[in-house]
Amino acid sequence: MKLESLHHVAIICSDYVRSKRFYTELLGFRVVAENYRAERKSYKTDLVRDGICRIELFSFPDPPARLSYPEAAGLRHLAFAVADIDKAVAELDAAVVEHEAVRVDEYTSRRFVFFSDPDGLPIELYEA
Repeated sequence: MKLESLHHVAIICSDYVRSKRFYTELLGFRVVAENYRAERKSYKTDLVRDGICRIELFSFPDPPARLSYPEAAGLRHLAFAVADIDKAVAELDAAVVEHEAVRVDEYTSRRFVFFSDPDGLPIELYEA
């Protein structure tokens, strides 16, 4: 099997309006399709960033909480490349988004920082 690329990441959120605002206003994704599915009482919204990074944002009534700490098996975190980690951290600070201290990858010597989306999904910014 020859995979071309990663197509999308699907995220189920607990508060659709809050999460949509987080991904569009803070992280710069834009809505390319937004569909309310009445039979499921659920939104399915396609978000795109720079034409290559795609998130499907879902809302469902009362989704179970995601285990993050201690870390459970499965998807660990989302990571986005940034050109300047200091500028990205300053933008998180300006938006009053809590984050960990900037660390250095012991294998690549690249700097990175972790923060969370509104539902506690870990997100990494990795200096490219």
